[in-house]
Amino acid sequence: MARSIPPLSSLTAALLATVSSSLTMNPSRGSSNLPSPPMTSSRSSNDGCAFLSARTARSSKGTLSLSSSSLSSRSFSLSSQSTRLFATLPDETSSYDIDTDEDAEQSLAEAPAADGVDGESIVDDDDVNGRVNGNAGPDRFSSVLDRMNLSLSSLEGLPSSRSVSSNDVFCNRELRLDNIRAIGFDMDYTLAQYQQPAFDRLAFDGAKEKLVRSLGYPEEVLDFEYDHTFWVRGLIIDTQRGNFLKIDRHKYVRVAYHGFQPISSTMRKYMYSRTFNKVPSFTERSFVNMDTLFQHVDAHLFASLIELKDFGEHPSLDEKTYEEIYRQVRECIDLCHRDGVIKDEVARDPEKYLVLDDGLLPMLRGFRDAGVKVFLLTNSYWEYTSTAMNYLYHETLVDDETQKKNEWLELFDLVVVGSCKPAYLTDPYLNLFRVVPEDGSLKNTDGLFEIEALGENGAAKFLEMGKTFQGGNWNHLQAMLDAQAGEEILYVGDHLYADVLRSKRALGWRSCFIMPELPEEMRIFRRQLELRKSIVELRKLREELGSYADSLRRDSKGSAFGEGRNAEKKLEAIEEDDGLVKDKLTQAHREYHSAFHPRWGQMFMAGYQDSRFGYFVKNYACLYTSKATNLGLASTSRAFRTSGELLPHDNLLSDQFSEFVDEEME
Repeated sequence: MARSIPPLSSLTAALLATVSSSLTMNPSRGSSNLPSPPMTSSRSSNDGCAFLSARTARSSKGTLSLSSSSLSSRSFSLSSQSTRLFATLPDETSSYDIDTDEDAEQSLAEAPAADGVDGESIVDDDDVNGRVNGNAGPDRFSSVLDRMNLSLSSLEGLPSSRSVSSNDVFCNRELRLDNIRAIGFDMDYTLAQYQQPAFDRLAFDGAKEKLVRSLGYPEEVLDFEYDHTFWVRGLIIDTQRGNFLKIDRHKYVRVAYHGFQPISSTMRKYMYSRTFNKVPSFTERSFVNMDTLFQHVDAHLFASLIELKDFGEHPSLDEKTYEEIYRQVRECIDLCHRDGVIKDEVARDPEKYLVLDDGLLPMLRGFRDAGVKVFLLTNSYWEYTSTAMNYLYHETLVDDETQKKNEWLELFDLVVVGSCKPAYLTDPYLNLFRVVPEDGSLKNTDGLFEIEALGENGAAKFLEMGKTFQGGNWNHLQAMLDAQAGEEILYVGDHLYADVLRSKRALGWRSCFIMPELPEEMRIFRRQLELRKSIVELRKLREELGSYADSLRRDSKGSAFGEGRNAEKKLEAIEEDDGLVKDKLTQAHREYHSAFHPRWGQMFMAGYQDSRFGYFVKNYACLYTSKATNLGLASTSRAFRTSGELLPHDNLLSDQFSEFVDEEME
């Protein structure tokens, strides 16, 4: 039974002290001594003190004060063996809470099972054929339902096979949409999909002109042709050496190019692996991650200039380092996004560059109708945002008068342009400006101070004055959304670092990663499935041959001469067979990877491991899908669930041909 604890225990006091210090801590700056912003941001939901928000916790019974005096008068539940702190705090729902079966460990903490088992197992391995469900439902589930003694009445209409579509939303981390209070979208390559390579050529050709006319690059640069098919996302640009790298999750470089020229295995290892005192982390300033499709332009122009520098005779290029060339490429492409080279052309002929999606408006309106707040957060500035969104809204080029009305704003609760992500998600000192939609002019705001000064419902009053903004930071956004915790916000974007990793790591936002390349990856994976299965089986065979060889070596130690000689012959045969399998695997794996891309292979894999790109998608994207409007196909009550994950030892044991040998019991 819960009871009050008159004096705070030392453990409770220590935890309160931790909470107190955490409430003034900027999540992006750790325990920095810099002055805190006016409003304290929420901690990540997987933080140890996440349930004590900097703001008051919402509850059907009112609010929860975080003062130590109020906490000391609260009821706490004690067990004889451990103190279960804050057991009677309001039970907040979370976007992470899917089902009670997810809380198996928590239930054990509250009521430990005797000797690790709660009585008899619920699994009945005897007489499993049709005992419970008979012919109800598809055969693929009948066996498990019988074993678990489950009788279900709704299975009759369940399809006999699971359809997997490129429009599906895939889940890395459990997420309940009904506990999401606000959904935000990036614009470029998220709400606004672009025609490739037509859109990329605007930046590519514009940057060429700037390099030649403004920076004195050779006229030959104007002859460069853009080829976006040479590249895939997830590569790393080594701007210091002029190399392009694909690395695995362990930071091992699997393949490398210098410009467009492949680097030999020996040279690759010498540059990136065979160093004694320093292994590159690939986070140094000279390494640039290709996290977004926009960077295909950077990569191709940089690689073209590397070729010109290495094989041409141009003294002006000989004097430049690769790093300097890359920096100037980046500056010229950035300028194309700001000076009208791209915006003016898209405004003139949006049909040529933008992809219409008839699911866009129904999705955004559906979320708002369901009571979810919807916001746009983009690095694009107002003029271009207005141009692109007007076209997507009206599905045609509009005149100047219609453009100024910006009727598309009815789709959003608030809009932030020129956000400067990822700084927007980490720097609490960026100022917020109000945008006047009619002419794009800016007005100063006092940000959080102004919202606070407006008193009760200050955020709503602040938005009544206008809901279009430029700049600012996550504190302003969360205040305007009235979000109590990062996990109440789902942000949808195409930039793995600026949209997904930063928002997740720094703020605890839920994330959905947009991958237009996903349908093609899925199609190729399906076509290559049999080859992949063969590769997996051959790798298992090699592993078993190695294990068998080890057992022969152990058994032959100290044996008679004849027996030892027989073991040697077997080992020689195993070594020969292993070589044959290895050669076949080399051919098969090359064929498999080349099906995805002739140079870089499968995007999510590097060798047999996750690529670094795949690793970050798994770890930071709660959801991922091919286009933003796929979210509109799910109801707002949808719960996304992950598939189980296994470590190598469990993977081996789960194989139908594996046999567990318990050495400790023998």
